[in-house]
Amino acid sequence: RLGRLTGRARIEHTDAAGLAGRLPAADVLLVWDFTSHAVREAWPGGGPRPRWVHTASAGVDHLMCPELAASDTVVTNARGVFDRPIAEYVAALVLAFAKDLPRTLDLQRERTWRHRESRRLAGTRACVVGSGPIGRTIARTLKALDVTTAVVGRVPRTGIHGPGDLDRLIARADWVIAAAPLTEATHGLFDARRFGVMQPSAYFINVGRGQLVVEDALAHALTRRWIAGAALDVFTDEPLTPDSPLWRLPGLVVSPHMSGDTVGWRDELGAQFVELYERWAVGRPLVNVVDKQRGYVPGH
Repeated sequence: RLGRLTGRARIEHTDAAGLAGRLPAADVLLVWDFTSHAVREAWPGGGPRPRWVHTASAGVDHLMCPELAASDTVVTNARGVFDRPIAEYVAALVLAFAKDLPRTLDLQRERTWRHRESRRLAGTRACVVGSGPIGRTIARTLKALDVTTAVVGRVPRTGIHGPGDLDRLIARADWVIAAAPLTEATHGLFDARRFGVMQPSAYFINVGRGQLVVEDALAHALTRRWIAGAALDVFTDEPLTPDSPLWRLPGLVVSPHMSGDTVGWRDELGAQFVELYERWAVGRPLVNVVDKQRGYVPGH
């Protein structure tokens, strides 16, 4: 996927164990494995550091450390690659819940004919937490399904609610979708109190970061039927172990961090990095530059 750079740059590969030894000689670091914390662990060492780090992911929490945040190194992310696929995935989950498809599949496996009524999606309400490109694309996709949608961001602005409106909005929502980056302000955002605010008929979906959710609190909410159901595509610890109680929770759909991964996604990520490299090589300003203190690319 980096073939266009042949003869223009010396490309070296390393695993987590070899990263610390490679960093001093690198001008640019491409973090291809978005699940690895190797950068966070290797960066504080001695010697020069790359002038630019690019991560093939939307989130940057896996690589940020105080030393990187305080450095002059520019950090960019894969903003723009995952917006539409994740929005489609969320829409699929919302439709599946509204039409009770998980139960239909269960009954088919049991060979049980049981007529039920499903839910009309048009006219329901959604609250999308996260006002970046992914969150805004989710909102547009749900609005196309006639779902009344509100978006909550870090600061209020035109069309975006601030954190102070969150409890009021999720208390009225049929669908609560977490699509925020992981920061100090969002860590554990969905806890027992927030699940208690939601309607008993509400569904919760997390496509942001696992640490946005207090998983024990979600388990309690589902077991006690505080909410109708949930879907998690991200988890505090990944991969989810076979003995995790989350697999067996009533009303929970588990998927393995795949909401943004459509056919050809790796090629898109590779092409995006090459385009950014071509800008960097001639001294043009990079796009998708992360605010290292906030932990995401600021909106416009």
